[in-house]
Amino acid sequence: MIRTEKILFKYESTSRPVLRDISLKIEEGEYVTIMGANGCGKTTLIRHFNGLLSPWSGSVNVDGLSTSEPGALSEIRQRVGMVFQNPDSQIVGMSVEEDVAFGPGNIGLPPHEILERVHNALERVGIGGLLKRNPHTLSSGEKQLLAIAGALAMRPRYLVLDEPTAYLDPSMTRQVLDVVRRLHNEEGITVIHVTHDMDEIVGSQRVVVMNEGRIILDDSPTRVFNRVDILRPLGLGIPKVTELMRHLRRMGTDVRPDILTIDEACEEILSLLDSQKKIAKPSAGCGSLFPDRPVE
Repeated sequence: MIRTEKILFKYESTSRPVLRDISLKIEEGEYVTIMGANGCGKTTLIRHFNGLLSPWSGSVNVDGLSTSEPGALSEIRQRVGMVFQNPDSQIVGMSVEEDVAFGPGNIGLPPHEILERVHNALERVGIGGLLKRNPHTLSSGEKQLLAIAGALAMRPRYLVLDEPTAYLDPSMTRQVLDVVRRLHNEEGITVIHVTHDMDEIVGSQRVVVMNEGRIILDDSPTRVFNRVDILRPLGLGIPKVTELMRHLRRMGTDVRPDILTIDEACEEILSLLDSQKKIAKPSAGCGSLFPDRPVE
């Protein structure tokens, strides 16, 4: 697991601590979303997970290895892969292949293993056909997939993503999120996903909400989004689908208010219509409600 114990951190340029008394455990295999307004300390916290930053006090351990031990940092950084908000900040190679090979090459792997890792990582994120392209000719979404591939080439146990869709259009946002969720669901990689977009929490098992350097909520998505009284003052909302279902409930429609996904919403509405004998319940999900147009 990744475990922090009462960490305190401040930048030398600031007078107030950025992180205050942060204690957190992230188990291997979890999908954890960290949320909060700008400046709450999200990015500072995750940079502690692989030793890019060190706490002023307290401790950070990854699978029992302390980030305060210089000799453990190389192993920790192989276990904890980082993907930053701006993929350009991670591009170091003159080709896609060379960029993904950079990390494995740095730890002295033999050429045949480096090549195997490069091809494997690129195929897993869906850009295997871009092997020889110059990274700077890629779209923003392709660059972000390249950054994820670069992290995967190190065979991490934990994948940490800092607002990975911030610069992407809706289509590429879906593609990147689909890759991340598949890595978690099918390969069991632990995902720690920093975002301010409420609609990106689908797939998370836990949501951690931060404010002014502290953790103020740490629970399942359903329970966190029931705390609108805490989220609203922080400038945080709830997923659009959840907001819609709550609006329908306020209008007198007997639907669940804790729904987080479009598919769940469609099933709930179909079930309601079926119970009212207005239609026989179809089995085709959202496509049954809108047979003549694709589901977005």
